[in-house]
Amino acid sequence: MKDINCAAVIVQKRREKGITQEELAAYLGVTKASVSKWETGVGYPDITFLPILAAYFDISIDCLMDYSPQMTDGDIKKLHQRLASDFTKKPFDEVITECEGIIRRYYSCYLLLYRVATLYINHAAMAGDPKRIERILRDTIKLCERITANSKNQPLIWRTLTIQAHCHLALNEGAAVLGLIGESLTDALPNRTLIAQAYKLLGNEEKSQEALQVDMYSKLMELFDSMMATLQNNLGDLARAEPVYLRAEIIADTFNMKHVDANNVGILHILGAHMYQLNEMPEEAITSLNKFADVLINDFFPISVKADSFFDKLNNFLAEEIAPIPRNEEVIKRDAAQYHSHSNFESLRENPGFKRVAKRISDFAGGAVND
Repeated sequence: MKDINCAAVIVQKRREKGITQEELAAYLGVTKASVSKWETGVGYPDITFLPILAAYFDISIDCLMDYSPQMTDGDIKKLHQRLASDFTKKPFDEVITECEGIIRRYYSCYLLLYRVATLYINHAAMAGDPKRIERILRDTIKLCERITANSKNQPLIWRTLTIQAHCHLALNEGAAVLGLIGESLTDALPNRTLIAQAYKLLGNEEKSQEALQVDMYSKLMELFDSMMATLQNNLGDLARAEPVYLRAEIIADTFNMKHVDANNVGILHILGAHMYQLNEMPEEAITSLNKFADVLINDFFPISVKADSFFDKLNNFLAEEIAPIPRNEEVIKRDAAQYHSHSNFESLRENPGFKRVAKRISDFAGGAVND
């Protein structure tokens, strides 16, 4: 990001016009010393001179101040990745303070605000204090509200609404979620199959195939998310939950989801372990924990949502829609090392099989297990 720097602009534009500092000073009715201070950065023009200077050089005031309220998509992505890394390496308050400064500077760059919102919601727990966590979630909601109120980018608005809904859920505000996204279960998503047919009619087979793959992938992820939500909602009811878990496993294997989206597959097996443990099936719980460990160790990293040989037309979609990295790798490893410490697994502490899988997870995460 660039600081406001009118000095270099004034020098450049004056030289392009081929005039001296004295001539510019005479035009403005100031001294040559004043112009010299502006050009060396010792001082700044009075605010009343900004429109006159901008008009004289035939540029906008923003250009004169070397200021842009927007960042390029590439710069936003790089900044997002750097901040995600900073959350694991620097003091939490230091990174939050930098984020707040970025928000103030680029308050109308809505894609950037969305990326900051994703950082906030994914790292809020690092604040530690419940009141501080709530404040960060409230700040995230405010960012989301600004984006949805002002952005003209409909896909960005929908993604932002999802972030905002998750914030309300984290704050136990179910009514706010329904007020935000409605209660209708029949509203249709954009019909990508029609888009695919339109591209085919236009002779663009590549775009047609891409639209169909995006449609399949999106519906697959939606189905998988729904199955995990159903599983989580019924963990204590084995008769209802286990068929969901087993069918989700089949879907994950069929579509090679360990490669495409390892994070969701890992969550599936953690939920499966909790389900079996709650229903007093310790060996099955340990088996599911081992499946989670396999995914964590072999498929999680580097963190990404990837195309494969079946979904081979998704690269553009994934780059545009799922670019934000959820959390830094070190944060994920640290969290993963704590899964086996959940109170639900307390009765398994002395089980040799549980000790082995706990050690696998902790060793990979760089932690240690208390045997």
